[in-house]
Amino acid sequence: MKKIKKFILLSIILGGLFFLFGPELIPENLQPQEFLDIAVDNDVIIIFNSGGWGNTPLEKAEDFAPIIEGIQETLNEWGYSSIVIPYNRTKNTLLGKFTGAKGFLNSFDFPSEIMAEDLEFLVKNLPNKKIIITGLSNGAAFVNETYKKTSKEVKNSVYVITAGTPFWSKYFESDNILQLNNNGKDSLTEGNIKSLVLSLIKAPYRWISSKVNGQNLTLSQAFQISGHKYFWSSSEVNPQIITFLENKFH
Repeated sequence: MKKIKKFILLSIILGGLFFLFGPELIPENLQPQEFLDIAVDNDVIIIFNSGGWGNTPLEKAEDFAPIIEGIQETLNEWGYSSIVIPYNRTKNTLLGKFTGAKGFLNSFDFPSEIMAEDLEFLVKNLPNKKIIITGLSNGAAFVNETYKKTSKEVKNSVYVITAGTPFWSKYFESDNILQLNNNGKDSLTEGNIKSLVLSLIKAPYRWISSKVNGQNLTLSQAFQISGHKYFWSSSEVNPQIITFLENKFH
C-alpha cells in the first residue's frame, strides 16, 4: 500500500514538473512562406482561431464558422476577395492538450509570440494586403495577447475581431479591435460567477442526457455558458461587425 502511495505521489510530482517546465509543443501551421504563396491572389487575409483547445478545423467550428463566412460574404459584396487561414494553438494530442492547458494559465505566452512573429512577416511582405485576425472565447484571449506583442506597424495594419473573450483576459484597447460580448449578455466575458458555476454543475447532466438521446455531445459542448453563443444573424453581432468593417475598409 505504501509503495502504491509513493508511486502515485511521485507520478503527481513528475507530472507537475513536466507541466511547469516541459517543452512547449509547437502546433502544425502553415509556414510564413506558405502564407504568402496562398494569400498573394487575395485582397484580405482572415486568420481564424477557434475556441476550446484551439485546434478545431474551420469546417467543424459550428460556433464560429458562420461568422467567418458572414465576414467573407460582406467583403465580397464590397469587391474584396478573401481567404481564411486557420491557426492552431495546440496539437490534437494528449501532450498537445498539456501544452494548451499551460498556455491557458500563462495567457498563451509562447504560442502568441510565434503568431506575433508570423504577423510581422506577413505585414512586411504583403504591405498592400488587409489582414483580419479573429478568435472565439479562448481564441479571442489568444488573439488579444498576440496583438499586444506586435510592433506599432502591425497594430496599424491588422484588424481584430473577437467574440466571447474570457473575463480574466486583459483587453488591449485599440481602434483596430472589435470585442463582441453579446451586448453584456455573455456570462464568461462579464465574469458572472454565479451563472458560470451553475453552467458547470449542469454540464455533466447535459452530457449524460445527450448520450441517452443519441446526441453524443462532448463534455465541453455540454458546458453551455449563458450568452456565450454568437450568431451572424444576431443583432448583437451582425451590425457591429459590418459597422467595424465599413469604418476600416471604406
